[in-house]
Amino acid sequence: MCGICCSVSFSVEHFKKDLKEDLLYNLKRRGPDSDKQLLKSAVNYQCLFSGHVLHLRGVLTTQPVEDDRGNVFLWNGEVFGGVKVETEENDTQIMFKYLSSCKSEADILSLFSKVEGPWSFIYYQASSHHLWFGRDFFGRRSLLWQFSNLGRSFCISSVGAQISRGTKPWQEVPAAGIFRTDLNYAASSRYVILNFYPWKHISEENVTEECITVLTQISTDLPAFVSVVMNEAKLYLVKPVVPLNMMSCQASPETHCRKISSVPPTRETLQVFFTDEHMRRVVHQFLDILSVAVKRRVLHLLRDRDLPPNVILKSCDRKANVAILFSGGIDSMVIAALTDRHIPLDEPIDLLNVAFMMREKTMPTHLNRQKQKDHCETPSEEFSTNAGAVDGDCLDDKVPDRITGRAGLKELQTISPSRVWNFVEINVSLEELQKLRTTQICHLVQPLDTVLDDSIGCAVWFASRGIGCLATPEGTKSYQSAAKVLLTGIGADEQLAGYMRHRVRFQTLGLEALNEEIAMELGRISSRNLGRDDRVIGDHGKEARFPFLDENVVSFLNSLPIWEKADLTLPRGIGEKLILRLAAVELGLTASALLPKRAMQFGSRIAKMENNKEKASHKCGRLQVIS
Repeated sequence: MCGICCSVSFSVEHFKKDLKEDLLYNLKRRGPDSDKQLLKSAVNYQCLFSGHVLHLRGVLTTQPVEDDRGNVFLWNGEVFGGVKVETEENDTQIMFKYLSSCKSEADILSLFSKVEGPWSFIYYQASSHHLWFGRDFFGRRSLLWQFSNLGRSFCISSVGAQISRGTKPWQEVPAAGIFRTDLNYAASSRYVILNFYPWKHISEENVTEECITVLTQISTDLPAFVSVVMNEAKLYLVKPVVPLNMMSCQASPETHCRKISSVPPTRETLQVFFTDEHMRRVVHQFLDILSVAVKRRVLHLLRDRDLPPNVILKSCDRKANVAILFSGGIDSMVIAALTDRHIPLDEPIDLLNVAFMMREKTMPTHLNRQKQKDHCETPSEEFSTNAGAVDGDCLDDKVPDRITGRAGLKELQTISPSRVWNFVEINVSLEELQKLRTTQICHLVQPLDTVLDDSIGCAVWFASRGIGCLATPEGTKSYQSAAKVLLTGIGADEQLAGYMRHRVRFQTLGLEALNEEIAMELGRISSRNLGRDDRVIGDHGKEARFPFLDENVVSFLNSLPIWEKADLTLPRGIGEKLILRLAAVELGLTASALLPKRAMQFGSRIAKMENNKEKASHKCGRLQVIS
């Protein structure tokens, strides 16, 4: 994880030797292990590159990196496959080495088409004065752009900052492809042309109409002096996943539906599916591919055993290197069980469980005092005294995700009793939510601005911060997760019909419409979720990793007909995410395999904290803070 930024100026009076203080501060929070700035000046433009590194693998490589020809590279990504990176190597160095050897545009596109894993990058070619930038196919790493009102400058950055009145807002760089601009031409003409290289399946013969639509969408909110055009050579990036199987007519009889349609959701109900040899094989294939995806994301970290030989840690002093955003639901439970397979058994795993809790207005004073003794005091950057512990006058047994989280912890302890599972209870008061939204979270969620963005952005920020408390045999104690890698289950609902809108769509219009809904979900996940979540989690100097969006996982799920992934003729708790529930059964999970979907904003109860009459799609006034 890194914070990367390039500020380009075209007029001498706007040349800068440093970034604005608030933007620099936000970038440094993303990359606390090293930072550096590099100024590249030409006759009529200036580029200020700023890199801030979170060190996770290989040799610490300070960014930006520059070669002997003056080319400059900023990389915020993880190479999990496609391009060979040895265990002891740093992927920034490897990617830059390959980029420096590219002889043509086609070579550059071929390189980025191969990379498996999340990335965003900025690459300056000194000899041609070209600036390249973009995000991976799913948009798992944030990248924003901001263009000045008068065409004198623009900025590309992992994260933005609060804007003042009269300043153009930050916008997300679309994850529809990568972009290249000629800085010499832009400086002389005062007109920025962004050459666009879209993602495309090799089998797609004619995508002109789709490209025109994408170009129109990208150009809508750009100023008049910026235009996006298809690259002249009509070159493209190869999509890293296979096309979605749109088959909507089930060939085989619906035997399972007849067997269990009238039976309530139970583990035995799910076991019926394993009597079908084909379904059993599909589930095992899915579990194997997902397991490899998790393995890629939890190995090759800087662990305690990488410390100098003279440093010996006691078992109780070992820190978790991996944390999971954990509700106890099916997605986070499967990820936790698979993580347990792949990391050393003497290494704890942090389960981060967030709850937003209101004060109980009618609680008698003497009961309040007693509960306050029993509750933990949680450390906080802003609230060192009460720290989101809500002073005990709240009932976390009313918070759904806390209930399922504790139940999920017991299941994990049953299937892996030797593992230390740190169930981190993160309690957030209304006071702390309102203060830190204004001072820390607001600019991270932007440019997204709905009530839903506010709820999920705040919930993920507090959860990923990892400040809470642990229940131990010696009593409750305050705790802060030191894990730099956070696994999240995002992508499961989108691919496996996990949302209620999928069920409504299926019941109204059938399988074909359900397939279309899933295709739309995957197509918009970059702009709807991933950029925001990357900015929010990265603000703590931590890196979000998404096993369900591993290219091989998505390709496998895309290859299956819809009825092998979900069967919405079956009741909630079975039909949606069916293949994942069956995988959970194979992992030895019990009650969690049957939990219906519950959205984070409701499970954590953040949606109950403030204005209950708001709709999720409405613009959120609480995010419209202008400094």
